[in-house]
Amino acid sequence: MREIVHIQAGQCGNQIGAKFWEVISDEHGIDPTGSYHGDSDLQLERINVYYNEATGNKYVPRAILVDLEPGTMDSVRSGPFGQIFRPDNFVFGQSGAGNNWAKGHYTEGAELVDSVLDVVRKESESCDCLQGFQLTHSLGGGTGSGMGTLLISKIREEYPDRIMNTFSVMPSPKVSDTVVEPYNATLSVHQLVENTDETYCIDNEALYDICFRTLKLTTPTSRKEVDEQMLAIQSKNSSYFVEWIPNNVKVAVCDIPPRGLKMSSTFIGNSTAIQELFKRISEQFTAMFRRKAFLHWYTGEGMDEMEFTEAESNMNDLVSEYQQYQDATADEQGEFEEEEGEDEA
Repeated sequence: MREIVHIQAGQCGNQIGAKFWEVISDEHGIDPTGSYHGDSDLQLERINVYYNEATGNKYVPRAILVDLEPGTMDSVRSGPFGQIFRPDNFVFGQSGAGNNWAKGHYTEGAELVDSVLDVVRKESESCDCLQGFQLTHSLGGGTGSGMGTLLISKIREEYPDRIMNTFSVMPSPKVSDTVVEPYNATLSVHQLVENTDETYCIDNEALYDICFRTLKLTTPTSRKEVDEQMLAIQSKNSSYFVEWIPNNVKVAVCDIPPRGLKMSSTFIGNSTAIQELFKRISEQFTAMFRRKAFLHWYTGEGMDEMEFTEAESNMNDLVSEYQQYQDATADEQGEFEEEEGEDEA
């Protein structure tokens, strides 16, 4: 069985993580005490990916809960599924990171990281064939961004051949929590580019614009139908798909709907549109860094201005990398239209 160890860091990461375990426990028929009360054997299939079977037929999540202050941990513990977690897997400090990336990465977080790594090792050792790690965190605060990226780099050192996935909530002025979010996010992206295999950017701003379409069919009748629809979309919009990545659409269909819904679909894509998110953060970062605003909060924790310059440069490189593919596609489109015009002439 290919197990996944789940880590949730900081307030946002723990809130998302707590909801994740509620949903997945419900899908597997696991109640808040860790006992199975499902109505189908299908619910027990691959349950070992996320759960460890303990004595007395209890299922315990392979989850590690991390924060630099106890408040969020208390909320999770008193939540609907708070008792399902292994008590030793709650690792927290007392001082908090105060929305400061440097505190999470270099000072407060660095003091707690060895305790977290001990729990990571214990969870990894209980796996038959560890597939990798997943981290839920936000990039706007101090713990999820600073300590989250510190954890990723440490785990990468110890488990270089295991997959590292992150579900990273990107900050937005629309849902702003703190003024230094652009600093924290830019410093984090710099680390994520280096140390993760996949980062799912959950844009707080985009979450406001999500809308639902009513489908005429309640369920797809077969995989063929879904594949045909995807092929039709690709054919109609071929200019948006790059030639050098053939077979670049993968579809997976599960005929068991999530609890409480008739149907659910998720699209995960890597497109040049993501650069807009990075540009937005980069512009906010530059505006503040030019004035050296709030920089003393970070240098006071031992950071150097050079790290900010390097992180800014890395963010710009990331934007440029996506931009070059967008420009290349636009140029090809322009050439194609010119050729068409010549043919007509």
